[in-house]
Amino acid sequence: MSSVNSAHSVVEPGAMSKRIAASIVIAYAVITMIPLVWIFMTSFKSPPDSISYPPKIMFQPTLEGYCNLFTTRTRQTSEYIASLGTPTSTCDETTRSRNMVIAGPSNYWPRFKNSLLIAFGSTFLAVSLGTLAAYGFSRFRVPLADDLLFFILSTRMMPPIAVAIPIYLMYRQLGLSDTALGMILLYTAVNVSLAVWLLKGFIDEIPREYEEAAMIDGYTRMQAFFKVVLPQATTGIAATAIFCLIFAWNEYAFAVLLTSGEAQTAPPFIPTIIGEGGQDWPAVAAATTIFLVPILVFTILLRKQLLRGITFGAVRK
Repeated sequence: MSSVNSAHSVVEPGAMSKRIAASIVIAYAVITMIPLVWIFMTSFKSPPDSISYPPKIMFQPTLEGYCNLFTTRTRQTSEYIASLGTPTSTCDETTRSRNMVIAGPSNYWPRFKNSLLIAFGSTFLAVSLGTLAAYGFSRFRVPLADDLLFFILSTRMMPPIAVAIPIYLMYRQLGLSDTALGMILLYTAVNVSLAVWLLKGFIDEIPREYEEAAMIDGYTRMQAFFKVVLPQATTGIAATAIFCLIFAWNEYAFAVLLTSGEAQTAPPFIPTIIGEGGQDWPAVAAATTIFLVPILVFTILLRKQLLRGITFGAVRK
């Protein structure tokens, strides 16, 4: 007689559980994507279509929002516009259809470049300093290590508004107000606490025996760190870099208070995009769409390391 094996894993989910989980994940993904899709659609609407009620799903696409984003315009008479001759570009033609002419470039591109410089510069510094500090806490006996780690983490818990005024007064005295260097140093100071805590957990999972074997072979401590530990901690560094970059890229409060012109980033600039008669919503949506691209590309490029970093150490062999 053949016996029927009815044993099953208590860990493996059943078919119904998988279907329910998949439905929840798909529904969550769709709901979270709706605002992004709507912003992308609005960037291709005309100003009247962007504020129409009920909102328009079907509309005639136009690049007017992107043209308004990257240019400044002035209203002119029909005679003056006719004397200019044939439009030289799509933006020029679109602008003239509104009885305006392009007066020059807008300030969005300099603000966007400031965001790139400040966000990626502070992320690089925070991850670099955080890696060294995390290695020290992980590999050496540091007096009052737990107290120091809690103090480092407490700086991340502090709301920005609580220290905004003291930082503003300090920056004004040091001449760092409205400078890219000042913003990079500030975002580095805020992000380094997160980097230390995340990277310490990753480095703790790397066996000490790897470094000891390298030092027996003649490597110094620093050589073992750069050639043995860092390659093993790549996933943790990538995951930490993404989290630090997201904060620096989206930060608004410090950017509003400490910058006004030269070092102003995109987040405080985008809400100030004004068109004729009020907010230029297609231009705002276009600016937001472009603003999302670098962080999206950076995350996609590091997605494998991010997934491995999040689950690193979850399963013990």
